[in-house]
Amino acid sequence: MDLTLVVLVMVAVAAWQTRRLPKAGTAAPELALRTLSGEQVRLSELRGKPVVLTFWAPWCGVCKVESSNVSALRRTAGDSAHVVSVAVAYEDEEDVRRFMREQGVDYPVYLGGPESMRAFQVDQFPTTFFLSSEGRVERAVVGYTTRLGLLWRLWL
Repeated sequence: MDLTLVVLVMVAVAAWQTRRLPKAGTAAPELALRTLSGEQVRLSELRGKPVVLTFWAPWCGVCKVESSNVSALRRTAGDSAHVVSVAVAYEDEEDVRRFMREQGVDYPVYLGGPESMRAFQVDQFPTTFFLSSEGRVERAVVGYTTRLGLLWRLWL
């Protein structure tokens, strides 16, 4: 009985946190992002494989803890999926670079801003979207997600 109650509370909290995010089955908003080297990347260029898209901020403590899980997912997924992230809510690019150095980030990091956050309705960090190979939102999660949780959601 206690376990059932805990699970129900967790499901309710997850539903509440994701209530404003793009719904499953909708087309992912198009984003024009920039790499730290200045190249332009469009989200639609990643179609053809599933995409795990994590929005994070350099000052976010939970993002720091989850970063190694995103790295592990990228290594596990290999070439079968794109595992990328969008840095948002930063003061300058050096904040992003410092986060990447300190956390040992080995996955692609794109620079976003308020327009990226508005497009995906992100207002909490980290927020991770799982997109189909056709560019549709399949699911989203807000907050810390374990390695197993990320992997499970990718292949669900």
